Amino acid sequence: MRVLTRRAAAMTGVAAVSLVVAACGGDSDGGSGGAAELTISTNAIVGGKNTEEAEWIENWLIPEFERAQERAGTEVDVTFEPSGVDDEQYKSRLALDLQSGSGPDVFALDGIWLGEFAEAGYVAPLSETSPDSENWEGWEQIPDAVQELAMFDDERYGIPAGTDARVLFYNKELFQEAGLPADWQPTSWAEVLDAAEALSGVDGVTPIQLNGGTAMGEATTMQGVLPLLAGTGEEIYADGRWTGASQGLTDTLGLYEDIYGGGLGDPELQQETQGRDKSFEQFAGGEIGILLESEYLWHDVINPDTGVAPMDNRDEAVGYAMIPAMEPGQGVRGQDFVSMSGGGVRVINPASDNADLAYELLEFMSSAEAFEASLESGPRMTPRTDVNEATMGDDPLMNFLTAEVLPLTSYRPSLAIYPQVSVLLQEATAAVVGGDSAEDAANQYREDLEEVVGGADSITP
Repeated sequence: MRVLTRRAAAMTGVAAVSLVVAACGGDSDGGSGGAAELTISTNAIVGGKNTEEAEWIENWLIPEFERAQERAGTEVDVTFEPSGVDDEQYKSRLALDLQSGSGPDVFALDGIWLGEFAEAGYVAPLSETSPDSENWEGWEQIPDAVQELAMFDDERYGIPAGTDARVLFYNKELFQEAGLPADWQPTSWAEVLDAAEALSGVDGVTPIQLNGGTAMGEATTMQGVLPLLAGTGEEIYADGRWTGASQGLTDTLGLYEDIYGGGLGDPELQQETQGRDKSFEQFAGGEIGILLESEYLWHDVINPDTGVAPMDNRDEAVGYAMIPAMEPGQGVRGQDFVSMSGGGVRVINPASDNADLAYELLEFMSSAEAFEASLESGPRMTPRTDVNEATMGDDPLMNFLTAEVLPLTSYRPSLAIYPQVSVLLQEATAAVVGGDSAEDAANQYREDLEEVVGGADSITP
């Protein structure tokens, strides 16, 4: 009896989703009456983790792919091996299989794993495994910024599988009390601070929540440091070097200093173990005016029907705006607005015995038809513009994100050492929230960074 799968990798923030199409050990003539063999192995299981993804694989992806191949004259037998474990455990198991020369033919990685797997030789550029991949029609539907999710060292390693984006959410009712516009769109950090100052006059309200400190974990980095750094025109890793105590990083920490040293944010919230969850509750309760978050806040937290902190008046009371650069035109790539995204990428095992067929599966599962079939449970941001336009319906936030935010987003560096650098950034914000100056925190961060990345030669400036 055949088991089936796929890993439709829509991850936020820090979660890793893993689609795996496996069986490098499979051969075109073995075991199934001459049928070519592929095995899909993913961190998804019906009735458990990522159940919707597993159902999509079992009920649509594999049967449709096999039928399509049969019509083209190729008999293929695809096997699904489900899993439902911790993401890091799944990642380790996958790496061990690949290290031994086996493992899946096609698999999906969290974007921040890509560089680590590439450096280990577990994945190769598509130009090597699938030379015709440059001609795939889907590239025209994936914004250049989103394609970066599947890039490492200027090489394309796979196809993005899912993504997200970050914006400034705000409470329109509190804005009205503070004399601020309901259709707010700041164009600089100064305008964000001006709005926070106005909100400080509303009783019982924390003007702004900007994730900081180590208790918030990766949320501090993704919903705080990195989008702000992008707004200064800098990235945390560029041209083979990590950003140290640069002007951009100091300015980023300076914004934390303005917010938490100026009484515009709640420093105690940044130090609590459940601080992020409490910030969600407070935002839902009309106690926080501005909150930098991903669409996770809208769909999973304050959703009036299914959210963990539901807002019955969400659609009327909550607005959203793009994150402005420090000054207009100062963001990365000369942008006026910035964002950060997470997500998954699907790749091919360079040791696959059926690399050509595996690439056909990769294309098939990245087609508009396949993405649309995976969205039966509701709208979700996909890498493809055509799919997003066809499936978002009247969801105003999702339409806003796909049309306005995704084309200008940025991604974390896909390097094995990144998580350690992220912790250092969290510690730097914790120091500022605790009362240190931005300059002191930046300098301490740089000292610690040297130890983590192996010396000053790996840092700029």
